[in-house]
Amino acid sequence: MWQDKLKEIIYILEHSDVNEIDVTFLGKRYRVVKSGTSAVENAPAPQAAPASTAAPTQSSAQSSPEETIVGNEVLSPMPGTFYSSPSPEEDVFVKEGDSVNKGDTLCIIEAMKIMNEIEAEEGGVVKKILISNGDPVEYNQPLFIIDSNG
Repeated sequence: MWQDKLKEIIYILEHSDVNEIDVTFLGKRYRVVKSGTSAVENAPAPQAAPASTAAPTQSSAQSSPEETIVGNEVLSPMPGTFYSSPSPEEDVFVKEGDSVNKGDTLCIIEAMKIMNEIEAEEGGVVKKILISNGDPVEYNQPLFIIDSNG
């Protein structure tokens, strides 16, 4: 029975503009994501978000009508709350204009009371920080623009 419901969810996803569906059914969590082909994740319902890093994608963003910032976007790997420092008393991990190396911590995203450090996938210069401290973030939301040539 639940396989039929899962097939129905996948069908709905394939024939809509929605890119992701997350459903809990009979104590199991099913997450279906559209990215060329459908993927299904089967996990227990009370699940903590994984501590993973964002994969940057090549793009350009606009900070004002006349200024264009070119670089790689660092995307949020999960929904949660963005923190720019390890604690309110400590300095921020990075500021605009800072040089970062691959593996440097850029920020923390708190998801389900778990603090997930987001690391740089490549070295470069932080051109723009797109989120303010304490703001909620969504899955795949751009957080930073890093210029690997700068």
